[in-house]
Amino acid sequence: MPPNEPPVRIIVPGSAPPPGLAERNQVREHVHHLAWLLDSAFEIPGTRFRIGLDPLIGLIPVLGDLIGLVISSYIILLASRFGVPRVVLLRMFLNVLIDAVVGSVPVVGDALDAAWKANLMNARLLDRALDDPKAAGRSSFWVVLGMLAAVLAVCVGGIVLTVWLIHLLIRAVG
Repeated sequence: MPPNEPPVRIIVPGSAPPPGLAERNQVREHVHHLAWLLDSAFEIPGTRFRIGLDPLIGLIPVLGDLIGLVISSYIILLASRFGVPRVVLLRMFLNVLIDAVVGSVPVVGDALDAAWKANLMNARLLDRALDDPKAAGRSSFWVVLGMLAAVLAVCVGGIVLTVWLIHLLIRAVG
């Protein structure tokens, strides 16, 4: 589905979905519409770039990013109700967390928040998890592992840099 159009419901005459499938499709449609509204509902005139309500709400100091986090978490809640693998839910949560943390940085964060589009990513993750939970779980495992490795590397790098700077300071003073 193109990101510049709201989701469209397709009904095939004479076909009835199996029990439970209709509800899943309804949730998918709801999630895609919400993600579109939050991440790409409006085209910036003169460009091909789209933004949604999420980065606009994020312009409200402090409270805006919190509101965006709560609304984005609703998609994760819906995914959890349909048995999406935990590792996929964790990946979805990390997408939303990155969106909230980056968006909380004044000015630059708001621009990056408009580009990150965590809700559209999570809508696609939900689709993959409902279509093929094992494959979605495997790919999400590696992405989550990579994110955790990156965070660990930044933390270790910060500690090493701090120790090195303290060492230089002690040598300069003493």
